[in-house]
Amino acid sequence: MLPYEEIIERLLLSALLGSVIGLDRERLDWAAGLRTHMLVSVGSTVFMIASAFGFSDILGTPNVVLDPSRVAAQIVSGIGFLGAGTIIFRREVIRGLTTAASLWTVAAIGLSVGGGLYMAAISGTAIVLFILVGIKPIERKLFVNRRQQHYTLTIERKSITISQLEMLVEKAGLEMHNISIQQGDAPNKERIQLTLGRAGKEKFIRFSDELRENPGVLGISHDFPIV
Repeated sequence: MLPYEEIIERLLLSALLGSVIGLDRERLDWAAGLRTHMLVSVGSTVFMIASAFGFSDILGTPNVVLDPSRVAAQIVSGIGFLGAGTIIFRREVIRGLTTAASLWTVAAIGLSVGGGLYMAAISGTAIVLFILVGIKPIERKLFVNRRQQHYTLTIERKSITISQLEMLVEKAGLEMHNISIQQGDAPNKERIQLTLGRAGKEKFIRFSDELRENPGVLGISHDFPIV
């Protein structure tokens, strides 16, 4: 059996490593954020410790064989149900895959800590954090045309119709996947959120120019790097 101090150290380290990854998800305001990642990591560590050392008192009993890897294997498959809950599919738009993958990875980190593989757990956490934070800007620059684009428009109330927006989108050679209209921060304003299909940069520039020419459009926000 592990000493109590060692058990507490493993649990604290597991919580710390899970929080490092969870902070990035929390920063992006995902439902599976800081606390969820910490819980998954600590829970996996507890399972691993219990599986590896919790039955040591019955070792040596006839016909009793200890296989710690069985609990680890169940965690690997079982965490998929939790990850699936973070994935959202709506109108051909899939979101949450990265968060689901981070939960799955945090479970592996927790198992590593529980098994005493500290270097693997710490190195894995550092690499995962680099992937989540460092790779994203590079991905945006290299594969910008492969992503759907999101626009948020602030307009004067009823100054532009959905039909007119569809015409502007088609005129620019784009495809509208989703539209949402909400009340703005003033009674005479509305906020429209558009999700447009993948296309080249010049089409989005043309669409933005068309929007700016409309006097009813008060503000435009988008995630496409025009400049």
